[in-house]
Amino acid sequence: MVVDTKGKIFLNSVAFVLGFSIVFSLIGVFIQAVFSSATYATLELLRMVGGALIIAFGVFMIASLKYNIPFLMTEHKIKARRFSNSYISSFVFGVAFAIGWTPCVGAILGSIYTFAATSPGIGFLLLLTYSLGIGIPFLIVGAFTSKLSGFLKRSEGFLKYFNIIGGVILIVLGILIFFNYLGIIATFFVGTDVGLTLTGQLSFGLAFAAGVLTFLSPCILPLVPAFLSYMAGTSANEVRSEKTK
Repeated sequence: MVVDTKGKIFLNSVAFVLGFSIVFSLIGVFIQAVFSSATYATLELLRMVGGALIIAFGVFMIASLKYNIPFLMTEHKIKARRFSNSYISSFVFGVAFAIGWTPCVGAILGSIYTFAATSPGIGFLLLLTYSLGIGIPFLIVGAFTSKLSGFLKRSEGFLKYFNIIGGVILIVLGILIFFNYLGIIATFFVGTDVGLTLTGQLSFGLAFAAGVLTFLSPCILPLVPAFLSYMAGTSANEVRSEKTK
């Protein structure tokens, strides 16, 4: 069965999202393996240090509007090899994206890694949820390419507010972790399953929001047209090849 170009773009977007999701999830597995056997005292210290670091990331993010902070706003471009199969190419492109482009949003990514380290029991799930936060917008863009093109062109107008909004969100997240407000929720409902449920939902909600925030960042959102061009070109070439067979 021959899939049309629009269908190919969406399926290639899925392969792309799968590529970077696997990278982030594997990092989550590593973090979970390293810290899962830590003692309670160590985890408490890690929580406070991690909360302070996330607050610092938020402050640096806001400060970067005026000052150049290279280690937080540096990108490392990695060229992905193009394969004859467009899905493999898109998957490899996603892996390269995770390794090369996301250091540009180092404050958000560093905060999520720190958040996962302070919650080692769910480190893998936090990074997977973060990946979904980035990936779902990419899938929406891949599914509605023509309808969203105008929005992407107008997006530059609000990107200047991103660092302020993102920085405030990180500071709030850092405060929640530093003062163990997530743990207080569980303690308040001690003896029930509600505390664990609410704490988990809040943690995953924050991780997902951080992923969406990453997608909307000045480092990634302006690249979406290039992403679509890559997907459209790859998909169109494969569709033409299938039709000539």
